[in-house]
Amino acid sequence: MLTPEDKDLLVKKGISEQQIAEQLACFEKGFPFLKLDAAASVEKGIMAPAENEMKNYLEAWDTYKQGEKTIVKFVPASGAASRMFKNLFEFLGADYNIPKTDFEKKFFDHIHSFAFYNDLNAACMDNTGKDIDALMAGKEYKPIVANLLEAAGLNYGALPKGLLKFHRYADGVRTPLEEHLVEGALYAAGKTGKVNVHFTVSTEHRELFTKLVEEKVAVYANTGWNMMCRFLNRSRVRIRLLPIWRTNLSAIKASCCSVRGGTAR
Repeated sequence: MLTPEDKDLLVKKGISEQQIAEQLACFEKGFPFLKLDAAASVEKGIMAPAENEMKNYLEAWDTYKQGEKTIVKFVPASGAASRMFKNLFEFLGADYNIPKTDFEKKFFDHIHSFAFYNDLNAACMDNTGKDIDALMAGKEYKPIVANLLEAAGLNYGALPKGLLKFHRYADGVRTPLEEHLVEGALYAAGKTGKVNVHFTVSTEHRELFTKLVEEKVAVYANTGWNMMCRFLNRSRVRIRLLPIWRTNLSAIKASCCSVRGGTAR
């Protein structure tokens, strides 16, 4: 399975062939389900402070913000949205063209409500010459999903979740990155009024994050911002799979996979 070029790359990345074998075995055997005790609730992982306790906590935080400490809102790395769109990827690769599962039906029933609807509609017009309503009227559902997930359209299947349009408001839509900026302004501004936000971002998405931050900082110009971005350098290699791996839990059609070695640094 491993070519000489693969082996040379593994040596450079510090990844052993055993690590590759172990991770590929997961594709073959599948992944066990996590056994949950119960849903998180009050007294089961969630604290519910009393009214007077909340007041004390808020006063303590407000006092802290007016001190000399530097407050930083830390936002961990935004992973790819591929898992979030798992059901849509499965529909795209299915041997039927009309939505069948409850998820698929609900997605199309509520498609006009999504924050990314206008962008998706424009992508469908550009690539198919039809808008979403026309495509659905003609029972052409897969081109809509393809324009959402694939590079010729919005490429949401490959983008990090932080860059996807998630929430719709009366004055526009926001990505999770923007929501973090707004949240920071609400609770993390020190006595100078400046907000320090630290993002960790995968190197391959650096330009996209930088572009969006530059655009949105201007939108929220009433707040002083100090952006810090730490770019992750993961040791990963892509190994070609022969020919198709199928697990006992789901069918996975892939031509290659990404194998990680070591930790982010």
